[in-house]
Amino acid sequence: MSRESNAPVLSGVRVLVGRARHQASKLSSGLRDLGAEVLEIPFIEIRKPHSYRPLDNALKNLSKYDWLILTSVNGVEAVWERMRKLRLGKKPLRHLQIVAIGPATRQAIEQHGVKVNIVPKEYVAESVVKSLRRRVKGKRVLLARAKVARDVIPRELRKVGARVDLVEAYESVVPESSRKRVRRVLESPKLRPDIITFTSSSTVKNFVGLLGKNRGREPALSLPKERPRHTDGVRLASIGPVTSSTLRGLGLPVDIEAREYTIPGLIDAIVADQKRRHRPRSNPGNIC
Repeated sequence: MSRESNAPVLSGVRVLVGRARHQASKLSSGLRDLGAEVLEIPFIEIRKPHSYRPLDNALKNLSKYDWLILTSVNGVEAVWERMRKLRLGKKPLRHLQIVAIGPATRQAIEQHGVKVNIVPKEYVAESVVKSLRRRVKGKRVLLARAKVARDVIPRELRKVGARVDLVEAYESVVPESSRKRVRRVLESPKLRPDIITFTSSSTVKNFVGLLGKNRGREPALSLPKERPRHTDGVRLASIGPVTSSTLRGLGLPVDIEAREYTIPGLIDAIVADQKRRHRPRSNPGNIC
């Protein structure tokens, strides 16, 4: 792919964005601003949990907790929606120490006029644990998250003496409406992307599920013997090490990984990768 020197840095690059439909805009618009052609096909659909009773009970009893941990924007939206339904207001939150896993989650919380006390240096569960390890012994901790998620935070905090209550705030499922669209895009020479973005382990697992024959809420995953032909020649871009580990665990390469585990960080990594791949080579004849 050739690119004129004054063209936008991602001009001529087609990127498949697989975020949930309501969350794709920031990543998509950032890529488009840099000249990329963006295809949006959600790999994740966010749904309400089967029951709100555990979350509602926890929110009604926030006075019993010392810490509240939120690990995604979806979790923030779910918690505040239930608080509105329950007409709880901000008062039950005032005594809490609140942890946000990253800047996007912090911003979502602060938009509700609530202070965030801790954002870890790295935006992964392990860094949350490191930030809290010496602060939560004997304390009650509420962790509101997706139905299916890594157990690093509750397991490790319990080891240091915290009493952790884990409640389901939402569920992420495979969007069946995306199955045919993903296959059509990957099999069409005119639509085939140069890059596919992955912003969580769930997007990776669901992408593999969409390419498979299994249907249902939980994709049946197994390690492929070789890289799926659908992704031959396509560069896979990961938002961070946890997502990268999931890609590798499912037999997929990590061609691009963000240094800062955020959407802007992912965009920066894609730009850096494209610049590196299309950097003009030095003329050996000019070397002394």
